[in-house]
Amino acid sequence: MLSLMPALTAVHSQDAVAKDYPLRPVPFTQVKVTDAFWAPRIETNRAVTIPFIFKKCEETGRIDNFTIAGGLMKGTYKGERYNDTDVYKTIEGASYSLAVHPDPGLDAYLDALIAKIEAAQEPDGYLFTARTADPIHPQPGIGAERWVEENVSHELYNAGHLYEAAVAHFQATGKQTLLDVALKNANLVDSVFGPDKRHGFPGHQVIEMGLVKLFRVTGNKKYLDLAKYFLDQRGHDVKLTIYPPGSRFAIYNDAEQIQAHKPIFEQAEAVGHAVRAAYMYSGMADIAAMTGSEDYIRAADRLWDNVITKKTSITGGIGARHERESFGVDYELPNLTAYNETCASIGAAFWNLRMFLLHGDAKYIDVMERTIYNGLISGVSLDGKAFFYANPLEADTGFEFNQGLKTRAPWFDTACCPGNIARFIPSFPGYIYATEGDTLYVNLFVKSIAMADLDTCLVTVRQETGYPWEGKVKIIMEPEKEFEFPVSVRIPGWALGRPLPGTLYQYDQEAGTANEDAKNLGGATLKVNGDRVPMAVDKGFVRLERIWKKGDIIELDLPMPVRRVVAAAAIKEDRGRVAFERGPLVYCAEGVDNGGHALDLEVAGDSNFAAQFEPGLLNGVVVLKGKAADGRKITLVPYYAWSNRGVGEMIVWIKER
Repeated sequence: MLSLMPALTAVHSQDAVAKDYPLRPVPFTQVKVTDAFWAPRIETNRAVTIPFIFKKCEETGRIDNFTIAGGLMKGTYKGERYNDTDVYKTIEGASYSLAVHPDPGLDAYLDALIAKIEAAQEPDGYLFTARTADPIHPQPGIGAERWVEENVSHELYNAGHLYEAAVAHFQATGKQTLLDVALKNANLVDSVFGPDKRHGFPGHQVIEMGLVKLFRVTGNKKYLDLAKYFLDQRGHDVKLTIYPPGSRFAIYNDAEQIQAHKPIFEQAEAVGHAVRAAYMYSGMADIAAMTGSEDYIRAADRLWDNVITKKTSITGGIGARHERESFGVDYELPNLTAYNETCASIGAAFWNLRMFLLHGDAKYIDVMERTIYNGLISGVSLDGKAFFYANPLEADTGFEFNQGLKTRAPWFDTACCPGNIARFIPSFPGYIYATEGDTLYVNLFVKSIAMADLDTCLVTVRQETGYPWEGKVKIIMEPEKEFEFPVSVRIPGWALGRPLPGTLYQYDQEAGTANEDAKNLGGATLKVNGDRVPMAVDKGFVRLERIWKKGDIIELDLPMPVRRVVAAAAIKEDRGRVAFERGPLVYCAEGVDNGGHALDLEVAGDSNFAAQFEPGLLNGVVVLKGKAADGRKITLVPYYAWSNRGVGEMIVWIKER
């Protein structure tokens, strides 16, 4: 059965792949989410967000650009040189939705849209409407000729998102029209670039992941080789176009901005544009898995360690600087001016899933879960029609953090984030489970029904849980036959007294949790058929190996106390401040709940907060209620839900008196 996991599209011809990730995600097409947290989001994305984005692409000329380039209508190109990708990413998300929710209207819409894309492709396979629509007067930044300004042009970046959309649509519908377009383009790119051809690499990474997907679906190794070539070429023969000071392209005069300052095997610190970096690191993990290269594995490990231990916000967001949408130096993690682009969080989720599948260590799932539940889903409003580009950890009523706005926006001139949300949300069920041979991994806790293909047995898995509001999880096993195999159940880092791997953040020992929780598993218990079992945690998992039969029940109980978090002293802006968490969720104070103000709040070192479920608030959330140091009542809400009730103050890191 073909997988539709966007991070790891499955192989059309398995024999063509000599190596692969040791672990495999259970495809989202084999996981039905039935909970009250994720299922409504997935449906809102299908019924509201995807149609909304397509409508915006129509209104802003993004779709007209294809019809103009294809000679189907007259007109001039509209928008930025990378606008094709907004259409491609939304096609990808729509295809994922179609795979699990048939929709004849959407299916027909995609067919018509793909016909326009096909018309825009030039005879040799070139597809870049910013040039084809008006080759005499091409868009700024793309160069007078093909391929001459790759650090800026986005020609290869656009192609990468085309490949991902094409594979998704092919696997969802069986239709090959868009896949044929993608393969024709990839064949052209392969004929142009290579060791004995034109030297170069994309300024904005993503084509590496797209090429690996084409390799998986076709079995043609030249696509894998080309992906590796683009990565290997970075740091070699770097020829940057020099733009005059004041030009909006001048930021690309810096090789660090596009991660081309060193060969990838020499890079040990995450620098430059955070989205580009996360996509590149994901591509590196793909190549590490598909080739078995120890050099690639070590390089990916080094960069991951730097990002997680020195450059990740408490919400899981990465890319601290508004300037250049980039990483800062180590421990540069501001609050009010934090950028933490939504696309960077999505890239981080892609990357951490890959690292888990490469190493089988739950620490990568810990990071991924933190990012998804906090800094990623904060990127879309609860109604599915407004988006954050940046996700700061503090807001006042004067700072315009979201491309000139103080709250979520329905659209952007650079609209990469909405399409990325549209493709991530329907694929989320594919992050819940994984397999390795006959081992089943339960990574995330979501009420769901899944069919997991182990090497020698098909297993239906049912989860019943109120997560993330409750920590009780019931896993009901239904193997097709009685069979002995391991089930590895993740014990989250937050339950073990560890917010993130490393010491960037710690639970406040003054609250009496951190060290003791690590010793006693945070009070977590595990039972099989009512009998408590020992919890020997290895790489973040408890491995349960037995003969499983239909109806066997695993019960995991994860207590969810309110936890106070302190940051490493090296993070200057968080000194003398605390943040609050419960389970996987980071909390914040909004002015709307606290007398119109949040930035002036202070809490005492011994203040206590109680959790309370509010079904009528923000689609149903657990809030935290306590008192400020001056006796005022304080209400905290989950960070992902802030700014759904108008513009106002917000703060994650609260002063401690």
